[in-house]
Amino acid sequence: MAVVVNVPCFLLMIFAAIVLLSTGTVASDPDMLQDICVADPASGVKVNGFACKAAANVTAEDFFFGGLAQPGATNNSMGSLVRGANVQQIPGLNTLGVSMSRIDYAPGGLNPPHTHPRATEIVFVLEGALDVGFMTTANVLISKTIKKGEIFVFPRGLVHFQKNNGDVAASVIAGFNSQLPGTQSIAATLFASTPPVPDHVLTKAFQVGTKEIQKIKSRLAPKK
Repeated sequence: MAVVVNVPCFLLMIFAAIVLLSTGTVASDPDMLQDICVADPASGVKVNGFACKAAANVTAEDFFFGGLAQPGATNNSMGSLVRGANVQQIPGLNTLGVSMSRIDYAPGGLNPPHTHPRATEIVFVLEGALDVGFMTTANVLISKTIKKGEIFVFPRGLVHFQKNNGDVAASVIAGFNSQLPGTQSIAATLFASTPPVPDHVLTKAFQVGTKEIQKIKSRLAPKK
């Protein structure tokens, strides 16, 4: 028996499938449309990213950064230091959709729970060992201990952390599929924002009293 196909409906289905497939693959910065577009932060033009520097003014220094070569100081309350190598440090990364960072941890140091709203993160352990993990939207913890030479991935937008439970320093190199992945530290976002999140919101959310909320806020307040 012959099969009758409604051509307009069939074409519409194909178009819908293409749209779904194409939108599903856009998980990082938009594709570049030219060889280079070195960021010009001083430009008054506002775009999703940065305006391009004049090609005649582009140099090799626009694509270079030496700031991750050495370990950073970790003598702070968290015992860790994150140093970025994104478009703000390397203008040549503009439109390329990648960036890196180096994270150093003192013994017992923590990179506290945070998210990257614009990028997936992959870390490679340079030295030491770390307990790492992320939480899914179903509140399931995915965690593992990783050591020198090993890799772990944190999916885009999910809350994650790294903790050095060893007695020696540790460090990782992290890669991102965004020129500027952004970082939201959960504690700082909730307790040290400007203007502050109202106490009544936080007391309700955490099921504690105002004194506890004020105590946390005082400890996380930016140093003046």
